[in-house]
Amino acid sequence: MPASVDGSLQGTAAAYKTIGGNEAWLILAALGAVYIVLGVLYESFIHPITILSTLPSAGVGALLALRLFHQDLDVIAIIGIILLIGIVKKNGIMIVDFALDAERNREMSPEEAIFEASLLRFRPILMTTLCALFAGIPLAFGSGIGSELRRPLGIAMVGGLLVSQVLTLYTTPVIYVFFDRLAQRFARKPKHTFTNPHPAEQL
Repeated sequence: MPASVDGSLQGTAAAYKTIGGNEAWLILAALGAVYIVLGVLYESFIHPITILSTLPSAGVGALLALRLFHQDLDVIAIIGIILLIGIVKKNGIMIVDFALDAERNREMSPEEAIFEASLLRFRPILMTTLCALFAGIPLAFGSGIGSELRRPLGIAMVGGLLVSQVLTLYTTPVIYVFFDRLAQRFARKPKHTFTNPHPAEQL
């Protein structure tokens, strides 16, 4: 081909290329929207971060699963990761919501509240995670017409759910207590104030 000839993608291929170039911004926008909603819900700047701390493990699990099964990080896999944001953060929401209610209404300490929340919310967290996991297995290992298009979605879901389920049950309580202590440290006011006494009081 002559050097003056330049090729470019058109139509559907060009649209997929444009979407693929904005993957990072798409994920950041989703995280920002989740943070704003959780901040309004809990009236806190700290505890939404506790809930969002469950997402890195899901992303790492999805990427490792895609790497293991030799799948590319295409648009369908990105959709799976965004889907994981909604599925995985409910683990943190279930625990943090119960712990905050115990702190505010039953006057429990953060350590006691998060410990009780982790125990009582373990079964619903496990049930919802297994439900989503079993729904993703046919997508990941299915065959037939169009299965190659759905496979990255299923693999990202299964890998992300497996890793996040193991890690978040241990990391969420630790991060909750850490951020609670950090918030108390910054909100703490000095207990004593010193003022110069009036001259008449000195006499």
